[in-house]
Amino acid sequence: MPKIDEYELEVLNAFEKGQLRSVATKAELAKFKAAARATAIKDRRVNIRLSSGDLNDIQVKALEEGVPYQTLIASVLHKYVTGRLSEAGTSKQPPGATAKRRPTRRSSGPRA
Repeated sequence: MPKIDEYELEVLNAFEKGQLRSVATKAELAKFKAAARATAIKDRRVNIRLSSGDLNDIQVKALEEGVPYQTLIASVLHKYVTGRLSEAGTSKQPPGATAKRRPTRRSSGPRA
């Protein structure tokens, strides 16, 4: 489990004591739930080959983060294609910039 700093510990304790209350309106909550559902839909399967070492390292990172390793892989790929993850040493987008997304390909059937 990642280390918790003093502020995070304070928030965790307040949460466990029931001292925190949501400030979101019902409309905001409905919007967030709809966005989460749309984001969570996994409608395509992908098979990739990885070296044993890379897969082991990914599985260790996933254990450290407390998520399944396939979820971690999907999250990293999603962050990369949306511009929220870049290679080390590359310039980051300026604050407020939005990532350009490529159009989604739709196929009528399996590829040859």
